[in-house]
Amino acid sequence: MTFTNILGWYLLIINFVAFYLYWEDKRRAKKDKWRIKESTLLLFAILGGSIGSYLGMKNFRHKTKHSKFTLGIPFIIFLQLALIIYIAYKLL
Repeated sequence: MTFTNILGWYLLIINFVAFYLYWEDKRRAKKDKWRIKESTLLLFAILGGSIGSYLGMKNFRHKTKHSKFTLGIPFIIFLQLALIIYIAYKLL
């Protein structure tokens, strides 16, 4: 397996997990159960699951009233895309 394949699988899995965490936290919120920490949700976005976090936030209408999510997740996406572009530019 090449580094690109490993990275692709990593990003696919981490985004799926981030999306799942938003679903699970919303489900728990509706049932008034123990919740997933906001720091955990943000950590998964920072670790590469920002697209899954954004889709989970929008799809489940979860954390949409918290500016650290409505502004933070798109900002994390922006930083990650900028990093990808920078690395691609340096490698080419």
